[in-house]
Amino acid sequence: MPDQKVPIKHYQELSQRFPGVIAAVENLGSALRQAGPLMEKTAELIQLAGAAAAQSEGSVHSHTRRALQAGAAPEEITHALILLISTIGFPKVSAALRWAQDIVNQGAK
Repeated sequence: MPDQKVPIKHYQELSQRFPGVIAAVENLGSALRQAGPLMEKTAELIQLAGAAAAQSEGSVHSHTRRALQAGAAPEEITHALILLISTIGFPKVSAALRWAQDIVNQGAK
């Protein structure tokens, strides 16, 4: 994808500089997902909510992309984030919705 966001490029650079560390992080993620009965889509929506709470734009982008790949509809992503308003507040959710929309819009192109 020629118009990749900086966070993806940054992740790729880290992967080249520290391949063992990035491999360990990815292996941990796989092990955590396989540790229980949650379906992939549900797990990604949960991780998306955590990314929104942490206000991590790169993680919101990543988990939005992964949730879509796991079969989540854009409306499900929006709903997962809207549910957080009473927990993390409207400003944080508003920011996360914008970041998620960046990825949803890329898929619409």
